[in-house]
Amino acid sequence: MNTRPLLVAEGLAVARGGVPLLEGLSFSVVPGRALVLRGPNGCGKTTLLRSLAGLQPPIAGTVGLAPEGAAYAAHADGLKPTLSAIENLRFWAAVHGLGPAAADAALDRMNLAPFRDRRAFNLSAGQKRRLGLARLLVTGRPVWMLDEPTVSLDIASVALFADVVRVHLAGGGAALIATHIDLGLDEAETLDLGPYKARPPETGGTTGAFDEAFA
Repeated sequence: MNTRPLLVAEGLAVARGGVPLLEGLSFSVVPGRALVLRGPNGCGKTTLLRSLAGLQPPIAGTVGLAPEGAAYAAHADGLKPTLSAIENLRFWAAVHGLGPAAADAALDRMNLAPFRDRRAFNLSAGQKRRLGLARLLVTGRPVWMLDEPTVSLDIASVALFADVVRVHLAGGGAALIATHIDLGLDEAETLDLGPYKARPPETGGTTGAFDEAFA
């Protein structure tokens, strides 16, 4: 298997709403491996993933990632509620240049075949989550960036999703996963974001901080 990194971050610093959250992050992810991001709520996991995915710029450092090299799955499921389950997947498959067969296979892989013709707004929370995650399978992109992907999933569905990730890794893909639970992936390493918490900026005194905040 190719060991050239699919993603490289060097000296990365990220902020939310102008407030620095993380700094000094340098790491790489190679094919066949997963990197699990750990840290308390609000520490910057989502902001880091968004910056790595190119949805917002970092405030320092660089991200090395091939164009269209990553698929990002956020808290929202990214579904069109009036479309059926299979119509949603066929829409996303077409966006990424894949045919209906890819959508059918993704639906089966996430155990959603019995609900293929059910509109998304009539699916349960867990079914919507599985359908949202099934979109990853029709992107054809090697790096998956996943933000709390197991929200609303029961134990069986978590195991199913972990197996989907495992197959993706075995096929030469990679994954970055922000999660508080153990997915049981032997291929995963853990990155604790605690040591990379950004230091408060120097304001130059109380007056300076006040003036800057209300400028």
